[in-house]
Amino acid sequence: MNGSHKILELNALCKNTLIDNLGIEFLSAKEGEVVAKMPVDARTIQPFKILHGGASLALAETVASAGSALLVDLSNSAVVGIEVNGNHVGSANSGFVIATAIIAHKGERTHVWNVEIVDETNRKIMIGRVTVMVVPKKQ
Repeated sequence: MNGSHKILELNALCKNTLIDNLGIEFLSAKEGEVVAKMPVDARTIQPFKILHGGASLALAETVASAGSALLVDLSNSAVVGIEVNGNHVGSANSGFVIATAIIAHKGERTHVWNVEIVDETNRKIMIGRVTVMVVPKKQ
């Protein structure tokens, strides 16, 4: 995948999934870095009308897993999140949040990603880390 073609493929791949249902949209993707946005609306808020921490974690795992998908040959391997954590350091109650995943470790079997989620004013909402396993497909 290259440039804007990567974005189109990633967004198409996510149709009819949790990612699509949460309104997550990929904005940019290159080797080692993926950016996506997610609306803060009825799909992603909790009862107190602020962004649900679980939605933030889903966004973090989404950008990290997409980043790993760009680093491997998907005809031979699959990528799966095996650990996700986040410190929720701010809240959002409207608009969009933007997640940026940057690779911290690229091993043969695991990738570790640092993920930062900010609001539209660039105020930090969550700081997280995601570990993705690269799983060989059975031939």
